[in-house]
Amino acid sequence: MERFAAWLEHTRRASPHTVRNYLSDLAQFEAWLQQKQVPLRGVTHAVIRAYMSTLAEDHKETSRARKLAAIKALYRFLVREGAIPQSPAKLVRSPKLPRTLPKVLPVDEVFALVEAPSAKAVLGLRDRAMLEVLYGAGIRVSELCGLSLDDVDLRARVIRVMGKGRKERLCPLNPQAIEAIRAWLERRGELLARPGDDADPSALFLNYRGGRLRARSVARHLDRYVKQAALKRNVSPHALRHSFATHLLGSGMDVRSIQELLGHASLSTTQKYTAVSWDLLQKTYDKAHPRA
Repeated sequence: MERFAAWLEHTRRASPHTVRNYLSDLAQFEAWLQQKQVPLRGVTHAVIRAYMSTLAEDHKETSRARKLAAIKALYRFLVREGAIPQSPAKLVRSPKLPRTLPKVLPVDEVFALVEAPSAKAVLGLRDRAMLEVLYGAGIRVSELCGLSLDDVDLRARVIRVMGKGRKERLCPLNPQAIEAIRAWLERRGELLARPGDDADPSALFLNYRGGRLRARSVARHLDRYVKQAALKRNVSPHALRHSFATHLLGSGMDVRSIQELLGHASLSTTQKYTAVSWDLLQKTYDKAHPRA
């Protein structure tokens, strides 16, 4: 399993989050195999299907699909290592995932949310810059937390982002995001004056102890500003990324350019936003047309 984890990290370039989830899923699979007294190398196509059927009641389709992906990745690795001749998971079909449209905020709600943090307190300045970058660059929350000072070029108005598969890309910043980052950087040192054990002076966004800001903290702060802005909806950090893409598409930017900004490997992943734009257009039509 250690070699498999190293293969995921260095060869497949999986994120630490993916590696952790895969190892957790495989530990669950291994426990089930032990209960059934089936050795790992003795697993067949039928055994994997039987295991997947046990997950049907307690796990959503997305969770079952990830667990199967972990099993398939493990057996691809074992074939690559020469431990088994072929993968028993190769022909196991993944659960059919429900087609859901991304949750998108109207432009005025995004503005209210981004402008909610205080401009006087140091943590408010941090959060304003954080929200401006999330929406202004359309990056993932994990990418936001991974930003270091060296990744920001305020003069060129770009940030260097490490995306999925450890692929680097450059994301432009709008003037409001630049202004918010400058204001934050002027007072950022206050959080490093009394650093904690996890202090990280290289990180762009810091927690109150001077450590690197984590994704859970970003989501928690965002929930507070959602209430402060009196928005009648749940908003995740990823909703700002969805809103970024949908608003650009609605303003006339082509899907291919949005794909580059989002860092999607496949254009089909980006094309889901065209369905969102059509959904919004249809709702606007229903409100505006006299015969609707």
